[in-house]
Amino acid sequence: MFRNHVVITYHSKIKSMKISVIQIGNSKGIRLSKTLLEKYEIGDQVELVMESDHILIKPIAKPRQNWDEAFEVMHRNGDDKLLIDSVFEDENWD
Repeated sequence: MFRNHVVITYHSKIKSMKISVIQIGNSKGIRLSKTLLEKYEIGDQVELVMESDHILIKPIAKPRQNWDEAFEVMHRNGDDKLLIDSVFEDENWD
């Protein structure tokens, strides 16, 4: 059903496009445009999710990306206070 094209997903909307499968040595591959690579922040590696009837290509997640900037904004807004005391009442460190 989804042979010979890539399904690109974002924000719970599905968009698709057909691209050619090309010969690369003894293997086959796909060529992604610079526009797609930049838009979906695809670097040197991607994650392939194999489903029963299609393959999903995803950029590698960077879970802690931009945390430094977020922490700076939190600090400027005074939103970086401890939620609990660092020592509990029943703890004795002596």
